[in-house]
Amino acid sequence: MKVLLNLILISGMSILMFSCKEKAATAGEKGEVATTGGVQYNAALDMTTINWEGSKPTGDKHTGTINISDGQLFVSNGKLTSGGFNLDMNTIVVTDITGDDKADLEAHLKGTEADGADHFFNVTKFPAGKFEITSVTDTTGENGLNALVKGNLTLKGITKEITIPANVAITEAGVTVSTPSFAINRTEWGVNYKSKSIFSDLGDKFINDDIVLKINLTATPAAAPVQ
Repeated sequence: MKVLLNLILISGMSILMFSCKEKAATAGEKGEVATTGGVQYNAALDMTTINWEGSKPTGDKHTGTINISDGQLFVSNGKLTSGGFNLDMNTIVVTDITGDDKADLEAHLKGTEADGADHFFNVTKFPAGKFEITSVTDTTGENGLNALVKGNLTLKGITKEITIPANVAITEAGVTVSTPSFAINRTEWGVNYKSKSIFSDLGDKFINDDIVLKINLTATPAAAPVQ
């Protein structure tokens, strides 16, 4: 009986651990970008953060950030309706290591060395990425999430539509869009380096396909035009 109880507990913990992992957002063909209109809010660059995490099956992982270069959100009738932001791919930073290891990994991710230019993001050829909202749907979710933001994500010149759960807050001071951690499958955007789903002969020397992202975008009212 005790052995059976232990097996049940272990199985339950395994199911819980599996269910808590971020599932990669389903990427589909690009959608029609929502028409901009209403009240415009401009992204506050110093108040906006995008965090990323990449990992290996061994449990090793790296974390970092990437900056946006600009962005706009549009609100109509008290609801977020459209907008987006541009990613500056040259700002990829690794935050969990320092020194030469940090510099080497950042260079590899950016593809600034000729022999590995296309391993990851090849910022010389593709210096910018972007996200453009196609629709925003009200929802009731866990942890205060109140919206599903659907939009086109462009990386390495490839555009795919994804859906991201988010909390959208609109006040007189501005708009914030914050997400829990969510994953995308990097191979959908041609980031194939050491992907076991692309290269079957890697054994255990592969890097997980999923990149985990977390976005906190703050936008403030656009300045009124000068009369």
